[in-house]
Amino acid sequence: MKRNISIYILALAAILITSCNENFLDLTNESQLSSDSFWKTKAQAEQAVIATYASLQTYSGDKWTFFEELWTGMNYKGDDIDNNPAEPYGREIANFTVNADNSNILNMWRTWYSTVGRANQVIQRIPEMSASELSDDGRNQYLGEARFLRGLAYMYLVVYFENIPLVTTFETDETKLYPSQAEPAEVWELVISDFLFASQNLPLSYDEANTGRATSLAAKAFLGKAYLATEQWTLARDMFGSVVNDPACPYDLVEKYEEIFDGSHENGVESVFEIQFSADRSNGNDERVPLNYEGVPYELGGWELFYPTQWIVNELKTDLTEDGKYSDRVYGTIFFDDPNSTMYNLDTEEWISFNDFKELGGQRPYYKKFSYAVDRQYYIGTNLHLMRFADLLLMYAEALNETNQTTLAISVVNRVRERSHAAPLPLTMNQSQLRTKIRHHERPAELSMEMGIRWFDLYRWAKGNSAKEPAKTTLLNHGKPFASNYTEPKNDIFPIPSYEKNTNHNLEQNPGY
Repeated sequence: MKRNISIYILALAAILITSCNENFLDLTNESQLSSDSFWKTKAQAEQAVIATYASLQTYSGDKWTFFEELWTGMNYKGDDIDNNPAEPYGREIANFTVNADNSNILNMWRTWYSTVGRANQVIQRIPEMSASELSDDGRNQYLGEARFLRGLAYMYLVVYFENIPLVTTFETDETKLYPSQAEPAEVWELVISDFLFASQNLPLSYDEANTGRATSLAAKAFLGKAYLATEQWTLARDMFGSVVNDPACPYDLVEKYEEIFDGSHENGVESVFEIQFSADRSNGNDERVPLNYEGVPYELGGWELFYPTQWIVNELKTDLTEDGKYSDRVYGTIFFDDPNSTMYNLDTEEWISFNDFKELGGQRPYYKKFSYAVDRQYYIGTNLHLMRFADLLLMYAEALNETNQTTLAISVVNRVRERSHAAPLPLTMNQSQLRTKIRHHERPAELSMEMGIRWFDLYRWAKGNSAKEPAKTTLLNHGKPFASNYTEPKNDIFPIPSYEKNTNHNLEQNPGY
């Protein structure tokens, strides 16, 4: 599938219009294909679906747009990441001074509406295709994949921007290209509907050549996440439970925590859904990612764009084994002042201890996740998880706890802790104690720095009604730099990008911007 993304994205750039504003209609047809001639064969339907997956690498497919704009925009608001104030990337995101002209938010908006636009074409055009080309099962699979990806895009859009246009058809009539905004509840309804359809129409698994595509269980997992975000606790519990307890469930925890991030378990047992990247550069292809450089210290050949916050470092250091030592996920998450802590030196292509790192002038902790060099590539082709099984288990535990099944929830949390040899939580914890533990230790200790997960959590707990926690309060309590700049509810979401608002005068700016 990684290879297919590379082959198809260029061929389809002139056909799959990627947004609902007029800027994206001015595309040069370089491929001799047209929307009228394209939707004829199963191969073309396959290309269109793969191009929709490809949009997750950003609307442009550029690795710099992905990491310096999208990844940074999704992560830098959280209490688990500090940006390097000496570097320009994401500075306005991190210090809560972002305005509507910021490039991060424009690229986030364009990327997710690119996914929406491509998915809408698949959803609209595949039902029109000949039965001789597509069987009912094949048709429903493609529609399920498109709706899964559209649900994913809208879930991120509503969390990061909240007040957004809800576009469910592909329009070429210019008069219909200026939609107004929908109520957030309407967007969540579509997200849930899309994931539900996908869960009912996608296969349980694929052959090796198609590994990485969305499955029925992945759709159920994201449906559970949507239920969790909207505090439909019983539905979330039952949906997560239907995945975890399915006799055919392929998911499990990778034995060694560090190996989740070194490229050795891509699309493996812990993967629920990943964005596919590749180090293959044949035929001009380049789907590498520079994350192995982004967070690595200057002294080890990296660019040092961001750091773990002092709060997450302190919190991780409380993650102990039964004999009082640091758990595996401490060593797998951060590079810090400990004789057993190591990191890959990108300059020397050797592992270095923190003690030796100090001899080079290093002092502060760094994130270790994804810092590995895979096959000695300059950049890496390692996939990035949007959800892995440990995340699913912790969300399942949260839903169990909120439906008064605290003892069972503790056992699920302990399954995640056991993998890293962290001491089990006592079964005597009450609902409130476990809620706090899940929110402010278990999820960040397991999932920090991973593709916007922490901000997604802070947002839903701030917007919910069950044990509501304002994001600013959490950021202040955890010592997030510049948290005093945070204005509620303004900074709970991003502004509508100026470019979009200037193009579509039916859009209203989010409050406070």
